[in-house]
Amino acid sequence: MSSALLTDHYELTMVDAARRSGRASRRSVFEVFARRLPAGRRYGVVAGTHRLIDEIENFRFGDEELAFLAEHSIVGDDTLDWLADYRFSGTIRGYREGEMYFPHSPILQVEGTFAEACLIETLVLSVLNHDTAVASAASRMVQSANGRPLIEMGSRRTSEHAAWAAARAAYLVGFSHTSNLEAGRRYAIPTLGTAAHAFTLLHDSEDDAFRAQIDSLGTETTLLVDTFDVERAVQRAISVAGPHLGAVRIDSGDLPVVVRQVREQLDRLGASSTRIVVTNDLDEYTIAALQASPVDAYGVGTSVVTGSGHPAAGLVYKLVAREDDSGEWVSVNKTSVGKAHSGGQKEAVRVLADGIAQYERVFTSPTDHSEVPDSRALLVDYVRDGHRVDRADTQASPGLDSSLRAAAVHHIAAIAELPHHAFRLADGDPAIDTVID
Repeated sequence: MSSALLTDHYELTMVDAARRSGRASRRSVFEVFARRLPAGRRYGVVAGTHRLIDEIENFRFGDEELAFLAEHSIVGDDTLDWLADYRFSGTIRGYREGEMYFPHSPILQVEGTFAEACLIETLVLSVLNHDTAVASAASRMVQSANGRPLIEMGSRRTSEHAAWAAARAAYLVGFSHTSNLEAGRRYAIPTLGTAAHAFTLLHDSEDDAFRAQIDSLGTETTLLVDTFDVERAVQRAISVAGPHLGAVRIDSGDLPVVVRQVREQLDRLGASSTRIVVTNDLDEYTIAALQASPVDAYGVGTSVVTGSGHPAAGLVYKLVAREDDSGEWVSVNKTSVGKAHSGGQKEAVRVLADGIAQYERVFTSPTDHSEVPDSRALLVDYVRDGHRVDRADTQASPGLDSSLRAAAVHHIAAIAELPHHAFRLADGDPAIDTVID
């Protein structure tokens, strides 16, 4: 399916006008960055880049797309002919998926002609703003869970396509499962699911519902125990399933109190191995508040797929360098109040001391970053001269989608570099400074 019309009208009119002015073929560099982190955040997590490259490979103007543009007179005939042959032929570099980013981190660079790089602006921002917002929020939840599993189950709280993209972003930063089957099909993310309250209400009694579920799914299943009265439901669940019931799920009430009561009841009934799963509009703050409670796993819905109050990461896509008519490179930048940015194509490194990040250093001119001691380079190639780069860390292999697996592995290493104060949920400054040279 073509992604060519997943864009804004003015991307096409800019290209059309630039072609008329003779400037559309100027070599240009655009960069994606955030001017600031969302309120209360101390770090962000890059996500969606490999998914974006998939969409760029499908950015093609076929007969239907061209007919729509012609019918609505969006561009002229010459530009329509140019669009019919459009293929991105430039270079895309960026931070690895799963990497930490901070204000003004150049997390993606797109180099090509102005026309070809301008056209994909909206698509770039659509994918990265969504997936990065989800991953950044989900990472905070993983840290708050302190090693306990989290299940992504927010499909019904977002659009149908955003749902599987959100599941991917959440898995990337440490969620263990998703309820979304499309995410399972596309990326081999483990899926989970048992029954909702409607299943209990369908049956003539709670006992009948529990028996039916166990007959179908076995005693390792998870029984939902808060449709009516939690204490009675737990008693019935163990009576029907026996002391080796897999888990019970609690979706309402004062969770710290209810969880403690259920744990005590399960232990009295001899079901000490039965786990407790909690849901009920959780976010990083409620998960943190449950750290001292005997919770075994969390199911998170609305807050993870909506970025826990920040559904877009605030990323922008700005022209930072271009060629002039003589072929010389020129740095360009906005100077608008509150929206200024640095010109020039960037290089970036993370400076470390004893394995802990101290600051991010961003260079605005060509620099041999290998000369920066105790640092690691942050930018890698994704597309080179129009061809996707298959790096060693994303080679195809059986099981989990290879690029997603590589991103998840990289995230574990990258987040381990952050100083301890990065994980505080209270408002504060970014975990490390960004130094622009």
